[in-house]
Amino acid sequence: MITQAIAKPQNGCQRFVGKSVIVSGGAAGMGLAASLGFAAEGAEVAIIDVQADAGAEAVDAITAGGGKAHFIHADLSQASAAEQATQEAIGVLGKLDVLFNHAGTIIVKPFHETTNEDYDRLMDINVRSAFSTTRTAVKHMMNNGGGSIVITGSIGSERAFALESLYCITKASTLMLAKSIASEYREYGIRCNAVCPGFVKTAHGLREIAELDAQGQQWEDADLASTQLRICEPEEVAAAVLFLASNEASFVNGVGLYVDNGWFSKG
Repeated sequence: MITQAIAKPQNGCQRFVGKSVIVSGGAAGMGLAASLGFAAEGAEVAIIDVQADAGAEAVDAITAGGGKAHFIHADLSQASAAEQATQEAIGVLGKLDVLFNHAGTIIVKPFHETTNEDYDRLMDINVRSAFSTTRTAVKHMMNNGGGSIVITGSIGSERAFALESLYCITKASTLMLAKSIASEYREYGIRCNAVCPGFVKTAHGLREIAELDAQGQQWEDADLASTQLRICEPEEVAAAVLFLASNEASFVNGVGLYVDNGWFSKG
């Protein structure tokens, strides 16, 4: 059941009226918060996710609040499915102004215990999905006056963490994907940035903390307090995503925006 409400934007902000937005991994967590945020600011939203029930609930919540939304069920770790779902979403929307590429997961274990299957799974879900959906979006945007793309990275995009080697590899890849697209396609009016959160209060983030603590770390207590002071709310990440996607960030391109209360800057 969705507990986040589609809050009316403060000061009547409606940055996405008339805009069409795709959110991959938009049925839960930060993706859901962004889906609700885009809809609240006037966008027509297409959510692509492997979680069918959660996706349907997200659409119901948006439409009940007066917004427009669609759900497309797809396993984005499969390249052909990701491309087909993105094309389907563009067809349903009629155009594509914004892509928030959020689908992802994590594996927590010592590097020497990771397997080839672990590597393939995380690369498929975190990197291949971003590659496939973003490539499809770029092809469309090149011929339609441009657009804005935001890809989910992590504080682990540029900082290494014990027990998360594979995750950090994939998030370094998504950050570089965003930077590369920004450099190559800015002449087409396409901006691409990454949002890089620390620990966030989502099922993903809370599972990560629990698994790290189970292996001897202390993120539920001392470690979290000494790094980002408190856990981040998903709506706080969504606010950064909406900023990067909006015209307010019209000259922001190729940036990794850290949503971590200064943890990355602290060193």
